[in-house]
Amino acid sequence: MNPLPHCVAAQASRRYISLELVGWIFQRQQIWITHMTSLDVDAVKAFVTIADLKSFTRAAGALGTTQGAISVTLRRLEDRLGKKLIERTPRLVRLSAEGAAFLQPARDFLAAHDRALAGIAPVRRRFSLGIATHVGGPEVPTLLTRLNAYDPALTIEVRLNDSRELLDAFDGGEIDAAIILRGDDRRDGEVLAAEHFGWFAAPGFVHRAGEPLPLAASSPACGILNVARRALDAAEIPSTEVFLGCGSFAVADAVTAGLATSVFSHRLAPPGTVEVSRRLGLPAIPSSEIVLLSALSDTKSRGGLRTLAAAFREHRPPVVAAPRQIVRV
Repeated sequence: MNPLPHCVAAQASRRYISLELVGWIFQRQQIWITHMTSLDVDAVKAFVTIADLKSFTRAAGALGTTQGAISVTLRRLEDRLGKKLIERTPRLVRLSAEGAAFLQPARDFLAAHDRALAGIAPVRRRFSLGIATHVGGPEVPTLLTRLNAYDPALTIEVRLNDSRELLDAFDGGEIDAAIILRGDDRRDGEVLAAEHFGWFAAPGFVHRAGEPLPLAASSPACGILNVARRALDAAEIPSTEVFLGCGSFAVADAVTAGLATSVFSHRLAPPGTVEVSRRLGLPAIPSSEIVLLSALSDTKSRGGLRTLAAAFREHRPPVVAAPRQIVRV
């Protein structure tokens, strides 16, 4: 009997089994690769938010979730990537080396996701935000950056004005949200931070005894000017407006030039000026609260507002307690 056909058959059988095995291994590799490289958008967004805010608590607030939930989400992302992205201690939250390397690709991933969604629904949304001139400071660029990152299809309109003017615009439906100083006639709004004030002037400013105290303000209806007037009247200190300028920047220039004194938040006092309450015997100015007002209720807008509040608080210490006295604006 010729054994050749049996040998050929056996070789062919082994070759078939080998091909089957290779095919199975390749299929398993495909499944493994797909498992490793598919990323959850919410998980990546949680990582980027933690990296930006350097806080699990603030990131949870910005995303409308809990600290525990966002920790679990991050852990699942790290498990999927096989990398430790965030190093966390009781006092510090920072990127690991792998996290720093992954941050920009993560931003690109989210941007591509948003562009894809925008391609499906290219209609741009408009968001009008009012910021009080005595409130807006170094955090404004961060606010706008975070809003744009949250919704690239958002057209952001910012209005700067006195708190009272913005409150009227908000109540009239002219703006979607406002960051203002709380007045004693309002109790609504989300408290973002406490604000503390003082009297500031140029180092060489002199108030001559017997003469009215020279004041600078943005307008006769300026809320902070009204607070200052009431405090001076209660202390029986005469005053007069010697400079009225358009906006807090003009007022800061007048005070820096030595024309007058004015009330500023301690964090926004003009560079080169000094606090003069004790030297000039001026009355203390009560603290106030910075609040975020909004009537928006849809999910996308509420998420934007959470992003806004988290970015604002990033530049300030948390509110410990509401002040006993509230500035009327």
